[in-house]
Amino acid sequence: MVQVESDSERALLTLSFRGHVSPEEIRQYRPQTLAALEQLEPGFRLLTDLSGLESMAYACAPEIEAMMDVFRQKGVGLVLRVVPDARKDIGFRVMSYFHYGRAVPVLTVDSRDEALAKLSAV
Repeated sequence: MVQVESDSERALLTLSFRGHVSPEEIRQYRPQTLAALEQLEPGFRLLTDLSGLESMAYACAPEIEAMMDVFRQKGVGLVLRVVPDARKDIGFRVMSYFHYGRAVPVLTVDSRDEALAKLSAV
């Protein structure tokens, strides 16, 4: 499952991945994510929460990479990832180098509480 939340007051887009995520689920969340992006101004922050993720199919990578490109084009200012288990990173770190480049800071934390604290400090 993929859950999309947008908070324009906090300039925050949150994507939460839970359970076993398939390519079909990734494609299904794209329209909702694009609609949420329309509510945000350039400089928005992206919180990607992998704490509930059990597994993700390798075939999800092209869609995730495409969305990373969209986030960059829409002006993402900061990417914050919740990855409580390094084995759950599933390539996000490597994809970030190619799709966000050096211009977008990417931070990885162990818990959602830690992520929210960092967002409050920024």
